[in-house]
Order: sequence, then C-alpha cells, then structure tokens
Amino acid sequence: MAQSLRSWLGGCLLVSALGMVPPPENVRMNSVNFKNILQWESPAFPKGNLTFTAQYQSYRKFQDICTSTVLTECDFSSLSKYGDHTLRVRAQFEDEHSDWINVTFCPVDDTIIGPPRIQVEALANSLHMRFLAPKIKNEPETWTMRNIYNSWTYHVQYWKNGSDEKFPVTGQYDFEVLRNLESHTTYCVQVRGFLPDRNKTGEWSEPVCEQTTADETTPSWVVAGVLGASVCAALLLLIGCFVLLRCVYKKAKHAIPPRNSLPQHLKEFLNHPHHSTLLLFSFPLAVENEVFDTLSVITEVSESHTPKLGAGCSLSTLSGPRSPELVSEEETHSAGHSDPLLLTPASEGDQGSGQTRAETS
Repeated sequence: MAQSLRSWLGGCLLVSALGMVPPPENVRMNSVNFKNILQWESPAFPKGNLTFTAQYQSYRKFQDICTSTVLTECDFSSLSKYGDHTLRVRAQFEDEHSDWINVTFCPVDDTIIGPPRIQVEALANSLHMRFLAPKIKNEPETWTMRNIYNSWTYHVQYWKNGSDEKFPVTGQYDFEVLRNLESHTTYCVQVRGFLPDRNKTGEWSEPVCEQTTADETTPSWVVAGVLGASVCAALLLLIGCFVLLRCVYKKAKHAIPPRNSLPQHLKEFLNHPHHSTLLLFSFPLAVENEVFDTLSVITEVSESHTPKLGAGCSLSTLSGPRSPELVSEEETHSAGHSDPLLLTPASEGDQGSGQTRAETS
C-alpha cells in the first residue's frame, strides 16, 4: 500500500514537472502451457484514464496486438513456440504517450508446465492411475505438452491419508499402477510433468484420494470348477445339436422323395456283384497280337514289252510255267482292266494249285 502510494505521488510529480505520460509498471509475461499473457500495471496519472498499446517484433518490424486498450494485459498466444520474441508496451493519453517498455520472451523455455490431470481407480490392493498431459493453447484437441517435449516424464508421489511420509515414483507412460498396498486404506496421489533434458519441473496436480479394497483373488479350485462346468456344458450342447440335426435329416428324407431314382432292374443288377463280373467277361477281348499279310504292288506293263503270240500259240508254250503275278496280270488285261491290282501272296497250297491250273489251260 505504501509502495503504490509512493508510485502514485512520484507519477504526479513527474507529470507536473515534465508534462509526460508515465510508462506502464511491472511489465511481465505470464505463460502457462503456451498461453502467453503480457501483463503490466497502470501508472498513476492525475489527468485521466490511460490506454495501452502492446506490440511484438516480426522481421525487424513491430506489429500491434492490442491497440488503445484500457486493460492491463494482452494475449500473445499466437506467437511461435520456438525462438526469442521481443514484446513492448506503452501508455497513452490523448495525443501523448509514454516510452516503450521492452520484454524478451522464449515460449518453449519460459512457459510454465501446468499440472496434469489424473484419474485413479482402486482395485484390490493396488491403485491404477491414468495421467493426462496439459493441453496447449491454440492447438488441436489431441495436442498436449507431451507432444512438444520429447523427454516428457511424470513425477508421482503418494502417501497414506493423514501421514506426512510420501513415496516418489517416476514413469514415462500415461498409465501407472501402485501395487502391494494395504487393504481398506486411503491413499492420496498427485503428479507433475518433468523434463530431464532441460531439468525443468511442472506444477503439482491436486491430490486425489482413493481407498483400496480387499484382496479378491479367486481360489484355484473355484476356477477349475467353473472351467470344468463350462466344458461339460459345451459338450452337452454339441451333442444336443448333433441329435437335433440327425432327427431333422431323417424327417426331411422321408418327407421329400428323391427327384431322380434308378430303375428297379438296375438296382437289382447292382445289388448282385457277380452280375458285374459276368458283364465284364461278356465284352470281347482286344486282340493283342494280330497277324497281317504282306501286300505287293504290281505296276502296269506297257504293250511294247508284251510278246506277240501267234495264232494257236499259248502263253504257257513260250514262257513255260507262269508265276501267279503274271497270270493275274494277263487275266486282268484280257478282262479289259487297266488299273494295277494289289494281290496278297497265298499259301504254298494255293500257289501249287494255281500252277496246276495254268498248266492245264
């Protein structure tokens, strides 16, 4: 109170002496989970209410974020999370303004890691915890502080309700289990984010207290009994389904006659196996070794080579006994045929009889 009074008196003396507008006081950046709020305090100014303008430097040029605002803060959450940024603010009254007050800010280094959310469920002699990293301003719903820092881990501490002794636990995942706790005992848990590579810690969450339950482990004989009963029930169900399907099949077989049936005489034939054996032997057997006679081709003899016979002379007198081929050829010419004949040699008996017939003629 005394310090603010002195500031107000100093501002009044400065205004009365120099006629200048005093600059904002206690300019600072309040950043939590990249929600960057530039804050300041309004100086004492007896002439009236002051307005303020806040800017940030972009490519060597300052751009306005808040212009002629009566508030004593300005939101810079749209800044990039990486790199150093230069911010500044000044006070204004009518056509007069104060000097700029500059602030340098690096979001990824200077922002404060807020407390994570925690969900605790008591099961038997254990506590199952699930952690939710803080969300980021102006980012999609699924983005959290853990997506920005690769070395993100959780510091957990728990204690019995009413006790001052706390037990620390460090985990890298969003799920952790505290085991071997006392039954029917209330435990309190809280968690915070931690960055090992930057040696930076976040804020602790609010304590969450849950009471553990009794050990509800099922005896082995109960498990074996339930398993045996399940197997028996499955077997009975399978047998019942088989019997039901068999009954349905029999009824359907008698109710629906077959579309195609064999004639009665074929059924009787197929019912006696010896009939099929007789049928097999009734077919003629294929001749494996067949005998073939040799065929000879006799070409036609021209008339120039045919001997002229005198009247009353016979062919047998001139040339003696004739072979069967010549006899056949002459007989063929005498009969008026011009095409050659294919003759099959006959047996010796046939040849002898042929020669006898030739001689007799």
